[in-house]
Amino acid sequence: MESWGRATAARPTVCGSLPASEGRQRYASEPMNPLTVAVVAGLLGLVFGSLANVVIYRVPRGESIIRPGSRCPSCGEPVGWRDNLPVVGWLLLRGRCRRCRAPIGARYPLVEAAMGLLWFAITLRLVSAGLGWAVPAYLALSFLCVTLAVIDARTRLLPNRITYPAFPIMLTLLLLASVGLGDLGRLVRGLLAALAVGAFFLLLALISPRGMGLGDVKLAPTLGLSLGWLSWGAVAFGVFAGFLLGALAGLAAIALLGLTRKSLLPFGPWLVTGALLGVLAGADVAAWYARSLIGS
Repeated sequence: MESWGRATAARPTVCGSLPASEGRQRYASEPMNPLTVAVVAGLLGLVFGSLANVVIYRVPRGESIIRPGSRCPSCGEPVGWRDNLPVVGWLLLRGRCRRCRAPIGARYPLVEAAMGLLWFAITLRLVSAGLGWAVPAYLALSFLCVTLAVIDARTRLLPNRITYPAFPIMLTLLLLASVGLGDLGRLVRGLLAALAVGAFFLLLALISPRGMGLGDVKLAPTLGLSLGWLSWGAVAFGVFAGFLLGALAGLAAIALLGLTRKSLLPFGPWLVTGALLGVLAGADVAAWYARSLIGS
């Protein structure tokens, strides 16, 4: 079973002291601490969480995500920069518009906080594993997953404006990561996984159109590509986790909300949650499972 691996570099032992200029050069070439990089990414994630809220609100309505600037949905008052600070702005306003005092949903700070935590965790995971070149790709993936999860939960739709460009964007970013790491085999594996996962979801949609929406089918190759670039174990775990979470959510809805088996529940949130779990832990869990099977 494959694992992510870790990039290590041999460090020569040097006797005696180094000249000041050489010492500074050696110190400057040392890789940055993964925790430091992850903290910076987490803070940036809070900012991009604010952008995700704009996408979540405007894309289903067919509006531009660039103009106009952020406004209160109740009174139309532009939101000032200090009120737009991720999480902090909502807390300072106590969840209400500064002008009309209309309530501002808790979804906004929750999305921002979730994005920050995901960017922190994914960056720490990748950099620690020696896959720093892939950080931009998987931060983009987490932005995509959080955005689509909330949109699908609210509207039961996975908009084409997001799912169509997602694949070429991820392909480009993972190509750059493969070149940077000198490992194009990862990209080949990712493309094979995209084909396999996409075909699997298409087959499910043809067999059970009510159980699998076309939006899920359009998103599946992007998730397959992203997980396959990491490992086949990540693919297996990510897809399995998505279906398991979806099934558990369906059973909970039947038991707690009185829904029937014929009720249509959005699968997108569980699909992308499974993919994110696959990124964070899929390879390790799959490797542990393989070892437990062979008894080693």
